[in-house]
Amino acid sequence: MISRKVIFSVAVLLFTTSFAFCQTEVLKGVVNSLAFYNKQKDIKYLAAAKKTVDSLIRTKSDSADLEKNVYKAVVYSSIICTDSLNKTNQPPNFLAKTADLVDDLLKKKKIYKYQTEMSFAKRCLANTYLQHGFREMRISDYSNALIAFKKAQSYTPSFRQLNAYIAYAYNRIGNIQEAAKYYTILLNSDTIRNEYIDAAANTYKAIGDTTKALQILQKGRKLLPNDKSFLLEEANIYNNRKDYNALSPLLPQLLDDNANNADIAFIAANCYDHLDEYDKAESLYLRAIELNSTQYDPVFNLGLLYLKTSVLKKDNSAGNNLKRAKQWLEKANDISPNDAKCLHLLQLVYTRDGDTDELNKVNYKLKQLTN
Repeated sequence: MISRKVIFSVAVLLFTTSFAFCQTEVLKGVVNSLAFYNKQKDIKYLAAAKKTVDSLIRTKSDSADLEKNVYKAVVYSSIICTDSLNKTNQPPNFLAKTADLVDDLLKKKKIYKYQTEMSFAKRCLANTYLQHGFREMRISDYSNALIAFKKAQSYTPSFRQLNAYIAYAYNRIGNIQEAAKYYTILLNSDTIRNEYIDAAANTYKAIGDTTKALQILQKGRKLLPNDKSFLLEEANIYNNRKDYNALSPLLPQLLDDNANNADIAFIAANCYDHLDEYDKAESLYLRAIELNSTQYDPVFNLGLLYLKTSVLKKDNSAGNNLKRAKQWLEKANDISPNDAKCLHLLQLVYTRDGDTDELNKVNYKLKQLTN
């Protein structure tokens, strides 16, 4: 069965970074520089803010000053977030240094006094690591992308879309079990998107948990009823399981949604065939053949269907069904001349029909295939 190809799209979410902090006289120069940057977007003001805040932390006493260090974190994280081209000439370890500073500050007992400033710094860092993660993904370095996304999540755990990026990265490095965990977290949130459903269902199918995949697809059908691919994927799972009783109720809608799809017509026909609904099966095999006459399976199955009904039905139709079985099995043999299953069925047909010449030809062909 043909299903929609999953394309996991990613988009950068930029956190808002407005400067609106209280200021003391000591930090007035730092806050003013930040305000000037916020107004004019000139990176020189961030460089000025850094120069000022660095000048305020000279002694051991300064290094222990919580307020000064908080504003150092604000300035440093602002630069990290906005100066992607490094016009301020920061060293290679500047991001790690800033992250360590923020992490240390978050452990301080009185840091609650600076919730606004620290929330700002965390948003800046999260955005920076998010951008780093996407850069790594663009060069297919999913291991480092995963590290970056997890670091971003440590600063903004409420940003649920990060679970999608983490799950995707886990999937690409082959850790499907972990990917499944993060998709589950994602799907338990209020944000449900088509690609999340697709990716999560495919992940659970990959680890063999089709029951969980079905639950996800059914949730997708309920929450996103306009997406017809979820019904198709659910039907595909039932078909692969050979669970025809579960597949049957989905078929009317599936056929309506895919009226010109030969594969789906065949799947439906095969389902009805296994449920002994032969009239429906016959009609849909013929429909599948009409849509794609080169496919072997619908032709073979239709011949087999007629052969079965020629045995099951004891009325006058038995002879006609045997003739139809012969017709379609011969067409199947034309498509795939070396298929042993078809040749064995033709043996039965020719034996019952008394066609010695054709029977001898089939016997000879089978002997060739087995030698």
